[in-house]
Amino acid sequence: MPSQTLKYAYFPGCVAQGACRELYQSTQALTQALGIELIELKKAACCGSGTFKEDSQLLEDTVNARNIALAEELNLPLLTHCSTCQGVIGHVDERLKACQRNDPAYVLQVNNLLQKEGCLPYKGSTEVKHLLYALVTDYGLEEIQQRVTKSLSGLKCAAFYGCYLLRAQKSMPYDDPYNPQAMENVFRAVGATPIYYRGRTQCCGWPLASYATTQSFKMAGMHIQDAIASGADCMITPCPLCHLNLDSRQPEVEKVIGQKLGLPVLHLPQLIALALGVKPKQLGLDRHIVSTRPVLEKLGL
Repeated sequence: MPSQTLKYAYFPGCVAQGACRELYQSTQALTQALGIELIELKKAACCGSGTFKEDSQLLEDTVNARNIALAEELNLPLLTHCSTCQGVIGHVDERLKACQRNDPAYVLQVNNLLQKEGCLPYKGSTEVKHLLYALVTDYGLEEIQQRVTKSLSGLKCAAFYGCYLLRAQKSMPYDDPYNPQAMENVFRAVGATPIYYRGRTQCCGWPLASYATTQSFKMAGMHIQDAIASGADCMITPCPLCHLNLDSRQPEVEKVIGQKLGLPVLHLPQLIALALGVKPKQLGLDRHIVSTRPVLEKLGL
């Protein structure tokens, strides 16, 4: 265990509290099993998933400066389990910290807008961190490995990082954005076998889904096909929006590409928690569109 209890200001995001409730559920189960304390930011707003800036960069910056300020009030890092939230909020934090040095008038403009609404000012005193990197860099892979009670030996896992986690910010201090290894290292720590395939760092197609649905589903189908062809038993994603396109819409994807797929897609905390002995029902594994039964059967669960 780390020398002291890890504590974070928890930003669950919208999708995990709605369409992917199992992500919220499994994150709570995993952090409790590891002894990590989460203080949920109940007053936080949607990050905008990159759409706010289409109308106004100032809007995106102000909304997310407020989210970051809520974590700063607690003197804690802001933790999210959504790659899209990480990308958007992390990018805002990076941009505003640069503006504190190069364009302080802009930060003042943001804070004046926050003040008018009775909100706390942005200080730039904390960091924004995805659950994946909190586990790898703060908790540690060796510590996770020591807590494994059910090795996932024999399970072949294909990581699907998604684009926001790797490339939304100019600096990526935790991993190589072009050849990341963090998820694969987590797989090894819990006894699973990582599968490398072409699409693991590409876009799932979700951003296209509302106006170019066929192209979106073809992208998702291509990645799932590649993972299957590479021998994967399942796909693991750190992003609920990717999960929606890869799991929830997989039956529609199958119709577009004219091929049966049936590849289970798990959220990252679900996989890790299984290795820690958390029961599948507690992790919401019965909520998926594509049945997770083949994964559980392979693990003897």
